[in-house]
Amino acid sequence: MLDDLLGRSELKARIAELEEQRDRLEGRLDGERDRRREAVRDRQEADERINRLEDRIADLEGRLERTDEEAEPDFRGVESLRGERTHEVLDRLESLQAADEGMLTAMVDEELPEEVAEAFGGHASLCSRASPCLVVADDAGLLSAALVPPVRPEPFAVWSDAVELDRAWFLPEGAFAFALVRSDLFALGEYEGGERRSLVAFESDVKGDHSKGGFSQGRFERRRDAQIDEHLERCAEAIEGRSADRLIVVGQRTLLKEFEQAVQTRAVDATGKPAAALDRAFNGFWTTRLYRI
Repeated sequence: MLDDLLGRSELKARIAELEEQRDRLEGRLDGERDRRREAVRDRQEADERINRLEDRIADLEGRLERTDEEAEPDFRGVESLRGERTHEVLDRLESLQAADEGMLTAMVDEELPEEVAEAFGGHASLCSRASPCLVVADDAGLLSAALVPPVRPEPFAVWSDAVELDRAWFLPEGAFAFALVRSDLFALGEYEGGERRSLVAFESDVKGDHSKGGFSQGRFERRRDAQIDEHLERCAEAIEGRSADRLIVVGQRTLLKEFEQAVQTRAVDATGKPAAALDRAFNGFWTTRLYRI
C-alpha cells in the first residue's frame, strides 16, 4: 500500500518490464554472435573449396594447352580392389612367369629406386604419383602396374622370374588384431582371416569443441586433453590384453603415433557406433588401389 501511495509500484513494474526486454535483447545478441561465427566459418570453408576448384580448373586448362608431345603421361586406368576381385588380380600376378631376372617387383616409398626408373622410363613419374606402392613390370613391357597394399612392406626392388609378393600385404590372412581409435571411441576386433572372432568396444565422454576464447577456453581445452589421455589409457590397456601378436591400428591421425607396436597404422574416417564403425574401417582398410601404367 505504501508503494502505491509513493508511486513505487508503477516504477517496479516498469523496471521488471525493462529487465525482461534487456534479457530478450541479450539472448538475441548471443544468437546473432553465434550465427555470425558460423557464417564466417562457412564462408572460410567455401573460399577454401573455391580455391581448390580454381586450382583444379587451372591445372586442367594447362593440360589442354599442351601438345601431345608435351603432355605428361597418365594412368591407363585406376581401380579399387576388394574381396574376390583382390584374389583374382593376385592370382593373375602370381601366375606370370619370366626368364631369370625378367620380372621386376619393387616397393616404392619416398625415393624412386634406380631399377624402377630404368624399367618404366618416361612413365616412372607415375610410380612416384602412386607411391607408396608396389610396382610390377617385365622386361618385355607386357606388364606395367602399381598397387597400393593395405599393409606396406619395407622398400625393396628385385628382378626375378616371377612377381614377388606376399598376400598378407593385400588380404586379411591368419590371426591378427584390428583396432579403431578415435578420441571418443575405441573398438578392437580379433580376426582369423576376414572373420572377426571377438570384439572389445567402448565410448568415452570427451567434450566437444569450445567456441569461446580467453581463460575459459584454456581451461576447457586442458579438461578435454585430460579426458582424451584417460581414453587413450583405456585403449592401450585393451590392446595389451589382445591374444594375437600382429596388430593393425586405424583411426584419428593425431592419435596413431601412440601405437608404435602396430605393424601398420592408417588414418580413416569411420563414424558411428563402435561395432559398425569398426566394420566400415576394416572394409575400407583392406582395399587395394590398382594403377595401370
